[in-house]
Amino acid sequence: MPYRLQRFKAELFKALGHPARIRILEHLRAGERTVSELQALLEIESSTVSQQLALLRSRSIVEGRKQGSSVYYTVTDPLIFDLLDVARRIFANHVVDLQAIADYEPSAAEVGRAGGP
Repeated sequence: MPYRLQRFKAELFKALGHPARIRILEHLRAGERTVSELQALLEIESSTVSQQLALLRSRSIVEGRKQGSSVYYTVTDPLIFDLLDVARRIFANHVVDLQAIADYEPSAAEVGRAGGP
């Protein structure tokens, strides 16, 4: 795999590596939003929203459209939502695995072999 592609992937995943940025993208799934709208939805400071949007914009994950005094942000490539959906499925698989481990009750024979009670 070419180094440039690996670097692009690493930068993309770094950009997605903050919970606030993931939350912003999830809200942009429904369509474009302003900083004020995102701030109200996320219940975080507008300066924080602006900083996170700036990083997403620098990685070409979102873009802004100025209308009057407002800037409306949207995702540049809807495939980002597929990536988020796959991450959610991976998370769900891990939760299922962890639940299975938590629910596991060893047999008496297994407990005896382990030297347990």
